[in-house]
Amino acid sequence: MVRGEKEWWLHMPENGLPLGTILVAGEDEEAREHLEHLLRSQGYRVVAARDGAETVELLRTQAVDLALLDVMMPRAGGFCVCRDMKSRAETRLTPVVLVTAMSRTDDRIRGIEAGADDFLNRPLRKEELLARVKSLIRMKRYTDELESAETVLCMLASSIEAKDPYTEGHCDRLSRYSVALGVSLGLSEETRVILRRGGIVHDIGKVGVSEQILLKAGPLDSAERRLMETHTVLGERICAPLKSFRQVLPIIRSHHEKRDGSGYPDGLKGDAIPLTARILQTADLYDALTTDRPYRRALPHRQALETMRQEVRFGWWDGELVDAFEIMMNGAPVLLAAPFKAGSVRAHELVESA
Repeated sequence: MVRGEKEWWLHMPENGLPLGTILVAGEDEEAREHLEHLLRSQGYRVVAARDGAETVELLRTQAVDLALLDVMMPRAGGFCVCRDMKSRAETRLTPVVLVTAMSRTDDRIRGIEAGADDFLNRPLRKEELLARVKSLIRMKRYTDELESAETVLCMLASSIEAKDPYTEGHCDRLSRYSVALGVSLGLSEETRVILRRGGIVHDIGKVGVSEQILLKAGPLDSAERRLMETHTVLGERICAPLKSFRQVLPIIRSHHEKRDGSGYPDGLKGDAIPLTARILQTADLYDALTTDRPYRRALPHRQALETMRQEVRFGWWDGELVDAFEIMMNGAPVLLAAPFKAGSVRAHELVESA
């Protein structure tokens, strides 16, 4: 049993489920137990830790909806634990309240810089504490629902990809290529997240295209092509209700546009095509050329790049991005200096055998 978990079920709501799980972390045992009792009496499940190191360890095994951290804990104080939580993907969106007896402005600035979502000053006032806890737990619920919706979209995108053996791993490769190119171009972390998501869901609109068309071995006729081209608009419509995907929508809609205006669905020209869409289409083109298709074998790395440069001369693609992509894929050290996050790879590790 986790420390502080005793008898929390005695105060659960009528549906038998706790209102949320709250982590209480602080050295003062009496103050900690008082806080635990108060929160359990309101229907929350409570887990507790005595210091920063124990808190960090607990968070690696326990999912919580809110963390109440004493700023002055031993073995890593509240500021340090908060920074650790906000730096890790699994706890980044967990609300953190720093509990302190200090009220100096610079301490609050330190807390904000660490990523704290709120502050409570001692002595704690019951009504204020419960109101803030209730509000932050509600926000966490909204976040969880949003993450669930994102997961469903990604699973749907993966299921579409799985229908065609020739596109296995396509979305993952596009995400990796696009993020790597974003890094080499010096784009922000936020933009790189957009590129990663775009790589996964860019073709999600193909859910509305029949398998007969998707898996056709030969060229599409004009009617089939018109149906295939609707997938960009349909994909945008599917993802539009999700606010966290708002900046991904230009990728979904515009990744089949061409610089000479001959693409679809809007016939955009030149820089009117969003940069994120141009980055993804550069990666998409390379991946299409370097993977087997029913009508041809995959091209080797150098031949694929030459084909891309030829199509730049036709006026289809962004030549500067193709040049940057080639440099990146050839492993130029100056462009590989930016570190990748865990689970990613450096660009030169993605180069196909020439």
